Amino acid sequence: MLEYLPEDIRRGLEAAHRRSTRRRSRLCVHVNDAVFPVLRLWETGFAVDARRVPALRGRVDIYDGPRHISQCLIIASEDDGNEMTYDFKRATAITDSPVRDYAVDSTTPHGYLPRPA
Repeated sequence: MLEYLPEDIRRGLEAAHRRSTRRRSRLCVHVNDAVFPVLRLWETGFAVDARRVPALRGRVDIYDGPRHISQCLIIASEDDGNEMTYDFKRATAITDSPVRDYAVDSTTPHGYLPRPA
């Protein structure tokens, strides 16, 4: 349907769509000291605006606002002109608690049996 619209109206609609997706998303990718907004994020990758973000490569950090979500190793996947898509080679979720290097000895019961009546 967009191919039947005049060129300037189509460009205006595309620009408005890019602005609205940029405003809605709190997701961003941090590369060294640079921060870029993420348009879409899924289990195996993410997409950024190809016109605003330089070519990314290597290790990046993904944030949801101030919360650190994951640390990833990425490769470029697809460039469709407006969006650049990246795939994760490795994505490590960031946890709030430190990783334990020992087994937790739990003495709590694993279940309760009913009392005989």
